[in-house]
This record gives sequence, C-alpha cells and structure tokens, in this order.
Amino acid sequence: MMEQLQATSEVLNHYRPDRVVVFGGDCLVDQAPFAYLNERYNGQLAILWIDAHPDIKNPKEYCNAHTMVLANLLGEGDAMLAAEVKVHIDPKKVMFAGLRGDGLTPQEADFIERHSLEIATPQALSLSSESVLEWIRLNEVEHLAIHFDLDVLDPTEFRSVFFGEPNPASDPYEAFPAGKMSVAQVVRLIQDVSRATDVVGLGITEHLPWDAITLKEMLSDIPILSGNETESLPGDQNPS
Repeated sequence: MMEQLQATSEVLNHYRPDRVVVFGGDCLVDQAPFAYLNERYNGQLAILWIDAHPDIKNPKEYCNAHTMVLANLLGEGDAMLAAEVKVHIDPKKVMFAGLRGDGLTPQEADFIERHSLEIATPQALSLSSESVLEWIRLNEVEHLAIHFDLDVLDPTEFRSVFFGEPNPASDPYEAFPAGKMSVAQVVRLIQDVSRATDVVGLGITEHLPWDAITLKEMLSDIPILSGNETESLPGDQNPS
C-alpha cells in the first residue's frame, strides 16, 4: 500500500501534470493525486467529496485505510499515511456531497464539527447543485478536485457497488449506509461545478462489477471455454 502510494507520487512529481484523472481501486487511490494537486496549486486546491461516507476515520475506529483518506489529506487519520501529504488540505476548501448524515459515527461527527466541514446531503442535491455552487463562490474556489465514490449512487439504480453484492455473507448496510443519489443527479452536479470552477482532478472509485465477476466465474466452469474439455462424453462413442 505504502509502496504504491509513494510510486504514484514519484510518477506525478516527475511528469508534473496540470490535471489528473484516477480510476480506482478503493478510495485510497485518490490520496497521492490530490496531495500532488494541492502542492501543484500552492495549497489552494479545493475538494468536493462525492461519497455516501466521509472517509475520515483513524486506525482506532476502523482497520481499512480507504476509510481514512480524506483525514490523511487533512493531516489526521493514519499517522504514516498522513505524513506522505506534504501540504495538507485547508478544511475550508472541503465539501461533502451526497453524504448520509444519518449514518455518521460519533468520531466522524466530531471530526466534521471540529473542522467545520460543509455538507450537502442527497436531499439538498436532489433538484439543484446550488448548495455546492454557493460554497464554491464563498470560498473563491479556483481549482477543484472531485472524489466520486460510486457507492454514493442508489444501489437499486447502479448495482456495481459494494451494496449490490449478491448474497452477501453479512448485512452490507450494518456498518455503512448505502448511497441515495441517482446517476443523473451526480452527472448534473459535476457538470454544474465544472462550469463554475476549474476542475483539475477527478477520482472515480469503488467500482465492484458483481455481474461481470459472476459471469467470469460461470464461464470458467464451462469446459469448451476453460480448456478442460473431456476427451469424450457419455453417448459420444459409436457402438461396435
């Protein structure tokens, strides 16, 4: 994990792109690109975190690093991962979009309150992007990176997310609430903010194509496709 993060940083610092698009992978893939872009734009990068979950946990709260990435970018989260961020993001330049406020843990709620992080709920964004556009205007956002976690989408509309897993071993809704936004709402939001400011980064994460995985597994069990054909099948032999 750390090797991949550092290798990504090395590539970005070598080529020095003005814009970065990332396809994940889990949410942690956005740490190195967003940290790089904040350096590239002199600590003035703003982040729109389109996600059903805030990703601001720490190792005491949860074991998986992908739940801490935004906290790392803000200088908290996991100490080793946060140390890889040379210039921390200004909390005033962070806004959540699509966040399920009803599913926040006490630690997450405290983090958001301490840093005065702005939130636009799915309900607030259902018909208009105005709450996000107002944040852009008030904070004079010139350069924006967008984190788009696909699990912000309602799994009844878009099933290739964690919550769309067929026959899960445990209840996927138990620890994390599912997204409530539609594809059309997210596309409209990204279009609106792209007209309002310079979008220099986009990370699309947490794609879990369950149907494609099931199809691959199914096809691998079919002899003519797997290369495991038997030499002959019952009934194939001609009687003597």
